[in-house]
Amino acid sequence: MTSSAPAPSHLAFVPFVSVENMMALVHTIGIETFLRELAEYLEADFKRWPEFDKTPRVAAHSAEGVIELMPTSDSSLYGFKYVNGHPKNTKEGLQTVTAFGMLADVASGYPTLLSEMTLLTALRTAATSAMAAKYLAPANAKTMAIIGNGAQSEFQAMAFREIVGIRALRLYDLDRTASEKCARNLSGQGFDITIC
Repeated sequence: MTSSAPAPSHLAFVPFVSVENMMALVHTIGIETFLRELAEYLEADFKRWPEFDKTPRVAAHSAEGVIELMPTSDSSLYGFKYVNGHPKNTKEGLQTVTAFGMLADVASGYPTLLSEMTLLTALRTAATSAMAAKYLAPANAKTMAIIGNGAQSEFQAMAFREIVGIRALRLYDLDRTASEKCARNLSGQGFDITIC
């Protein structure tokens, strides 16, 4: 028996950007271009800061970490990010931080996008830092110290190279192996790297 029910509208299917999709997008565009263009979007949004509903994040703290819901909206879009921070997770083979988010149309309330935001958060954090440094760093700065050399430090280095023009890195971490890993991962990227 065949159904005569009409096919659902294309609006019934909310796009989902998985970690794999996000990585493919970044690789296709190129991380430098991705970071630069992301910083441009972020700067444009900072320039229209009063237009945003800046609801404080809602946090659930526990002895193990924190889970946060971070909502915001303007007159056309509503979005939120779910993110956790659980330092103990690495001992259990899990990521310390994971995130996902949703974007919705304000006029209809209809979701328009679901996305992983773990990788996107790392990219956004780096792009925001470099965007601020573009205005706050000394003119023609070419050297940057990165204190704390976890995975985020690599994103920071790439964003600062692309947006600020940083070419030399001074790496420091209480755990020297973290600095060594960061230096290895950034080798061949055109940086002059010194572990301090």
